[in-house]
Amino acid sequence: MTRTIGELLSAAERAHLDDATARLQEEFAGDFTPEDVESLMHDSAQRLDGHAITAEWIPLLAERFTRSRLRAAKHLGHDDPTLPPSVLFACVHNAGRSQMAAGLMRHLAGDQVVVFSGGSSPSHELNPAAVAAMAELGIDISRERPHPWTDEIVKASDVVITMGCGDECPVFPGKEYLDWDLDDPAGQSIEAVRAIRDQIDERVRGLMAELGVSPIV
Repeated sequence: MTRTIGELLSAAERAHLDDATARLQEEFAGDFTPEDVESLMHDSAQRLDGHAITAEWIPLLAERFTRSRLRAAKHLGHDDPTLPPSVLFACVHNAGRSQMAAGLMRHLAGDQVVVFSGGSSPSHELNPAAVAAMAELGIDISRERPHPWTDEIVKASDVVITMGCGDECPVFPGKEYLDWDLDDPAGQSIEAVRAIRDQIDERVRGLMAELGVSPIV
């Protein structure tokens, strides 16, 4: 049974959630009503409940999750061929492979590609070895946090990259699906994670070439 926000969060945490909601209402003013943003924020917080995430983290993660969902809804709502392509990197825990791929794509493509990531069963934190391996390239993913994907994020994605999530990966008609067979970095040494990172880097660059996007760095 889904818990209400009142049951899910303390008074202080609800205040943080309200502050985050206000920030998003201002950020997406003109695209979504304040009521729509607030409803989506509460839905995001409730979706995060039960995903191995402590309540104190939910306001921050719900803000980031809701921002991704609003960006996806905005992207989906425009039939404009000049919009940049969108890519979703999906795995199980959204703690290693998909976060490294998203970080690399954002670093290399900038705003030429709209980038999403998500997991079928998100972890409560990123893989420290993945964070360290990315930092070696000058890419900081330490502020990211695992979160699930949603239907609107999948529907807004032109390309869905799956990484080991099997039958739990999202499937919608009309999308381009690519399965990247990569080792899971969970529990592996930094040396092993570097090798996985480098494989992801190569594949991200290949995907960018297919999308007609040139690296900005």
